[in-house]
Amino acid sequence: MFNALIVEKDEEGKTSASVQSISEDRLPEAEVTVAVEYSTVNYKDGLCIGPGGGLVRNYPHVPGIDFAGTVEASDDDRYKPGDKVVLTGWRVGEAHWGGYSQKARVKADWLVPLPDGLDTRQAMAVGTAGFTAMLAVMELEDHGIKDGPVLVTGAAGGVGSVATAILANLGHEVAAVTGRPETEDYLKSLGATQIVPREEINETTKRPLEGETWGGCVDAVGGEMLARLLGQMKYGASVSAVGLAGGAALPATVIPFLLRGVNLLGIDSVMQPYDNRVRAWGRIAKDLPMDKLEAMVQPATLADLPGLGRDILKGQVKGRVVVDVNA
Repeated sequence: MFNALIVEKDEEGKTSASVQSISEDRLPEAEVTVAVEYSTVNYKDGLCIGPGGGLVRNYPHVPGIDFAGTVEASDDDRYKPGDKVVLTGWRVGEAHWGGYSQKARVKADWLVPLPDGLDTRQAMAVGTAGFTAMLAVMELEDHGIKDGPVLVTGAAGGVGSVATAILANLGHEVAAVTGRPETEDYLKSLGATQIVPREEINETTKRPLEGETWGGCVDAVGGEMLARLLGQMKYGASVSAVGLAGGAALPATVIPFLLRGVNLLGIDSVMQPYDNRVRAWGRIAKDLPMDKLEAMVQPATLADLPGLGRDILKGQVKGRVVVDVNA
């Protein structure tokens, strides 16, 4: 028997989440069984712990869209007992049982070997949010980061925190956008050199172009903020779009793309090909300063998850929540 956070739905459609002791035969069929050590809390997790947000297909359900741990049993030659592995994406924790459990059984194709230089706790301090941030930075690099500050929106959140730390460590000047003035010291500790109050960049403007300000951008907000900052990008600069906390609509014009050659790069971490996953995790181990990573961490247990799920949906979670499933 082992513990897992089980989300159930009653006949009236109301969901509830609680830590329960379950047997291994309840795990889904797949090639690799992992003894989970750590997971994290992401926005999608908040949805899945609660009413589901349309992500959960069947109940009862175990959320947790990422985890790191040790292979316990494997029917696939690529993994053997004792191997350290990390999983993000593939709709695990949504359509498939996820990491809020002391054991998980998943397809071998969904796993990535833990890179040298990272332990399982550090891997989940990075988690899906940090993995997404690294993909965003890699795309900016592939398209060429221009001179000048790189803007990070939603900078105090999971993706933004890691993106700020990585970009600063790589030598870029980072301008961090936040709507929470109390996070200013935190963001500067990650390497941000400029704090941009959210209200300064969140207002819509009728002008399709403004002054060329940013050499690149990692945007976790979308909506009106993304529409405006497109008109502030330097010639040929790129925006990596990773989220939609400010809304899915994009009230923009094509003028920044046509007159300044701005690139809008969509970042998907769920279905990312294996080779690029390995590349990203290798870059994380090399380019994310571990002391900065530790400053982002908020520890949690399985029992804390129902409350944390509600908090993250309200925008009340800072940095990275690392869940020790065995605590």
